Amino acid sequence: MSTHKVSPWQWIPTLYMAEGLPYFAVNTLTVLMYVNMGIGMKEMAFYTGWLYLPWVIKPFWSPFVDLIKTKRWWVLIMQFAIAICMGAVAIMLPSSFFFVLTLLVFWIMAFCSATHDIAADGYYMLELSAHDQAAYVGVRSTFYRIASVIGQGGLVIIAGKLEESIGDIPTAWAIVFGLLSLFFLSVTIYHSKFMPIPYRDKLSNKKSVGSIIIEFGHTFKTFFRKKYIWSAIGFMLLYRLPEALCIKLIQPFMASSHSQGGLELSTAQIGIINGTVGVIALLLGGILGGVVISKGGLKKWLWPMAFSLTLPCGFYCLLAMTQPTNFILISTAVFIEQFGYGFGFSAYMLFLIYFSRGESQTSHYAFCTAFMALGMMIPGMIAGWIYEYLSDIVIFESSQLQGQGFVNFFWIVMLTCLATLWICSKVKIESSFGKKI
Repeated sequence: MSTHKVSPWQWIPTLYMAEGLPYFAVNTLTVLMYVNMGIGMKEMAFYTGWLYLPWVIKPFWSPFVDLIKTKRWWVLIMQFAIAICMGAVAIMLPSSFFFVLTLLVFWIMAFCSATHDIAADGYYMLELSAHDQAAYVGVRSTFYRIASVIGQGGLVIIAGKLEESIGDIPTAWAIVFGLLSLFFLSVTIYHSKFMPIPYRDKLSNKKSVGSIIIEFGHTFKTFFRKKYIWSAIGFMLLYRLPEALCIKLIQPFMASSHSQGGLELSTAQIGIINGTVGVIALLLGGILGGVVISKGGLKKWLWPMAFSLTLPCGFYCLLAMTQPTNFILISTAVFIEQFGYGFGFSAYMLFLIYFSRGESQTSHYAFCTAFMALGMMIPGMIAGWIYEYLSDIVIFESSQLQGQGFVNFFWIVMLTCLATLWICSKVKIESSFGKKI
């Protein structure tokens, strides 16, 4: 029901690349960039951990996106705002106060990105019929994953090559964010022309502030009155605890020198491992996870997937203790770990859908994803502190082992796997859920 007919292929790919890139820029690029620019592990992890907050609290302002203008208007405005933020980061990086200044801009960018997520997903549902929504869900998912490859791989490789050729780390990363700024300016102009104006989008902002607040309060109350709510929230917070601790330190571990206990990989090599090897393994694991759940159901596969998500973390312990220099060996270890994570993560995402069923399913799912983001935010914030606290403690005596911080840290991560397994014993799942009839 748009004012003019435009093929979804003309806007879905670019829309969902634009949805993914800021998320990975804020939560992935910042980690390696700040470490390369000399920021300590504790400070980097704590302050970049805070950048998850907008995705934690976005359910609290998402209803108000309906009140002001249209979803299409929000999409275009947020994309333009993200372009400005990317450009501001590029300008600020070479300055002496880059850390404080860029963190502030990344904070604004994170709120813009979270708001863009709300508007883009809402626009998708308003513009497409129920049949087309199902038909194009694979397309949007694919291009979001392409954004993941670009954000975690391509852009990191470019930054690494520029670091080597220019010899100036701030300038190299400034160029990367300058390119991102140009991309978002271009995509804003492109979408202003090729994103149709859904008739329903004009009519979707008829609710009053009062009715929105009452509706939100009702949704909030029904969510916390769900059966087994506390074990479910515990699952949302603890199932991914090992990953949440690891995620802020894996790239610094790869980049750190051998004397610091790291693998001493170049920025470009890290981009290749994370953006190609890691992403391919993650996708393969996720696909296999979906297949086996459809055959046996979520309850049957929960424990195998929990072990798959947790036990491969031991490969980081092995890498930290042996500090190999063989790039293929390191890539293989990361491939196995990411494949296991992708397989295990399938159970997590399906549990969110399972627990959201019933009244106000869409809003309840938004609450679940907020708890998911919170479960990533808090452990990530303290990961750097744990690393630094453990750096001076000698647990493993070895004449070949240099630096204790990463070894001790990854063994602590292995201990937290027990929390994942414990919470799996507490959740209640119907035996038939997820099984293809």
